[in-house]
Amino acid sequence: MNVWAINKDIPLKLLLLELVHRYGENILALNNQVQNFQAIDLCTVNEPAISAYIYTFGQNAGRYGIDLKYPIPAHNIVGENENLTLDQIIGILSTHLFS
Repeated sequence: MNVWAINKDIPLKLLLLELVHRYGENILALNNQVQNFQAIDLCTVNEPAISAYIYTFGQNAGRYGIDLKYPIPAHNIVGENENLTLDQIIGILSTHLFS
């Protein structure tokens, strides 16, 4: 994944760079249907049914919001994790996507 070629805002690119550094370049996949400049839908290539919608719109500068998606939509966690730091987002993603 060439993070700098993706048309997303800088905080999302910084997050992606950190995830690529920690987990490798070929483990992550982006849902290209998300057209918002300030949002990404991220999953691992081996488990696309479990994903995270990460956004910077409506957040304080340098902060993120994250919605966690599961194969059973009733289990999704939406709108409960907002104004999080980069470290907090990485911690949530580490648990949600990589454990």
